[in-house]
Amino acid sequence: MPELSAAELGAVQVPELICSVDGLSRQPGTSKQLTIDFEAPAVIGTAVIGVPEGEPVELELLLESVLEGVLTTGTVRTTAVGECGRCLEEVGVPVVATFQELFQYPERAWGPPQADQGADEDRFEVVDDTIDLNRPVTDAVVLSLPFSPLCRDDCEGLCPDCGARLADQPGHGHQSVDARWAVLEEMLEDEREEI
Repeated sequence: MPELSAAELGAVQVPELICSVDGLSRQPGTSKQLTIDFEAPAVIGTAVIGVPEGEPVELELLLESVLEGVLTTGTVRTTAVGECGRCLEEVGVPVVATFQELFQYPERAWGPPQADQGADEDRFEVVDDTIDLNRPVTDAVVLSLPFSPLCRDDCEGLCPDCGARLADQPGHGHQSVDARWAVLEEMLEDEREEI
């Protein structure tokens, strides 16, 4: 299953996330709400946790016309799947990510990008009365994923000696002797055998 970072997902386009804003007049104060349901086009996340390809994603949007363009406020709801950072069991994590971006009208942009820097990657524009929400949605989801997911808060993890899952074996343990005391342990065993 290929995993894509937020930057790499810029190449993956979800058609449902290209929204028309022609219903909004270019007068500040006009707004509309949308709900968009789609499936994740590829894994969104990291090797540890991510939204799997084909997972349902729900996006609630508020599009507001402002002087400079269209202010977009969104909430993304989905489920990420990964492995517990302590015991390596599969874990599902509900994801609720929010974002807010301003899509500028090209004629009202705050100045052209610097010639030596190329296009400003942080600038979003309204193009032909549409906005492309692919990058803001992907960025919001990736940034909301836990760095080290847990199957539960009190997960005990794995035994450092044998790798057994400690939650499955209460009281599990090993008697081990520090290597620095091994010679002394042997001497004590020899002495016990003599008695």
